[in-house]
Amino acid sequence: MPAYKAPLRDIRFLMNEVFDYASHYKTLSNGENADADTVDMILEGAADYCENVLSPLNQSGDEEGCHFDNGEVKTPKGFKEAYDQFVQG
Repeated sequence: MPAYKAPLRDIRFLMNEVFDYASHYKTLSNGENADADTVDMILEGAADYCENVLSPLNQSGDEEGCHFDNGEVKTPKGFKEAYDQFVQG
């Protein structure tokens, strides 16, 4: 299975050149905190999480799938840990 690479260049282009996120965020109460460096750090962190935590789970997700047993949903191996890591930030 090929390794997933987050399309950060495309995302940055869309956010900056197409949607002009900065002008929209300025209208929010804490929008001034969403400067280019902060937003880029968030994008880099999300890309790292997707590439190194979520992407490797695709195969087990496809092979094992979810199961409903005795009123409880069972997710494939690694999904709970990936969610816990997401919650921790």
